[in-house]
Amino acid sequence: MIYKTETACRSCGSSNLTDLLPFGDTPLADRLLTEEELEEKEYLVPLTLSICGDCSLVQILETVDPEVLFYSEYPYFSSVSPSLQKHFKGSADYLLETRSLGPDSLVVEAASNDGYLLRYFHEEGIPVLGIDPAEAPVKKAREIGIDTMNTFFTSELAQKLVDSGKKADVFLANNVLAHIPDLNGFVKGISTLLKDDGVAVIENHYVVDLIDHCEFDTIYHQHVCYYSITAWRNLFKAHGLYLNRVKRTSIHGGSLRIYVEKFDAIDESVLELLQMEKERMVDKPDYYLKFADRVTELRSELRKILKKLKTEGKTIAGYGAAAKACTLMAYCGIDSSYLDFVADLNVYKHGKFMGGNRLEILPPEAVLEKKPDYVLILAWNFADEIIMQMKDFSDAGGKFVVPVPFPEVR
Repeated sequence: MIYKTETACRSCGSSNLTDLLPFGDTPLADRLLTEEELEEKEYLVPLTLSICGDCSLVQILETVDPEVLFYSEYPYFSSVSPSLQKHFKGSADYLLETRSLGPDSLVVEAASNDGYLLRYFHEEGIPVLGIDPAEAPVKKAREIGIDTMNTFFTSELAQKLVDSGKKADVFLANNVLAHIPDLNGFVKGISTLLKDDGVAVIENHYVVDLIDHCEFDTIYHQHVCYYSITAWRNLFKAHGLYLNRVKRTSIHGGSLRIYVEKFDAIDESVLELLQMEKERMVDKPDYYLKFADRVTELRSELRKILKKLKTEGKTIAGYGAAAKACTLMAYCGIDSSYLDFVADLNVYKHGKFMGGNRLEILPPEAVLEKKPDYVLILAWNFADEIIMQMKDFSDAGGKFVVPVPFPEVR
């Protein structure tokens, strides 16, 4: 068995869990298949969204073995997207401007990937340390001079670093806290490694944006948790940490960048979101059950659009072999009867196949070569960027289908 089903909240340990949306058995997102693996049995794991009635953390019940999820050939590289690079450079610039960082400082990042963010500190002569379990991105990071440990960040690792004389002035964790089954161990590690006057800067999807924009495909096995400010504050408080400031961003369909410290200095930005969440009852199951109804409606409408196009004899390709594409296609039943192939900018994905439907992943140039009539943008969070990149396709008469927040043809 490569997974287990949780019966207690990942944050507070309560058994007061309410199921919100069962997706059924789905492939593991980002576990792309080689041609040799096409004949082998594929991992299929249930995917069930739930909420804790005590601390309000939204989470999935299934925990897949991290060694299976984040295998050595894990194909995600943060530096591939220009939008991501611009976004995180802004984050680094803010810290460089507002923190007194120098050659005696240390910036640590958990899930540092290919050095996409630490490079900005490294270029300023500030010591950095990356920590990431995936071999391929770590190799890329080391090639550009980023000191990177090829492992998972844990409370035990944090203690070893402290024992070796390391303490972090800045601890970074972008789009990783959603991936952590042992939340308390991870947050304990932050508390252990952070200097008394240090800051942890953490970014992740915002569950309110997920619900408001019907971003159901953001739910997959790597994302075990979906955070509100209320749930985050409860988690950090249990480890003597304080969520003092927050910034909302539009990246990935809506995210929060939070600033966590070892002292209480709560900012108005936090108080405003806490009040909004209270008014909208973000901590109650009913808020999410209405979302489940909207997801069902979205699925129905998307299938209707695709079926109509196929009935008219149109050809369709997908764009963006992203993790979210796995949930979207599995839940909506999109396979080779709808799409001819999936294009992606990431060269490490080329020649591989999507989980579940076995669609081949080709370079973006394949869209111009094969000339489909429509492109279904699976990585809809980068829809504007993708449409701009594919101007030659649209100039030749090609059209796009954007599935989220509600299916539309552009």
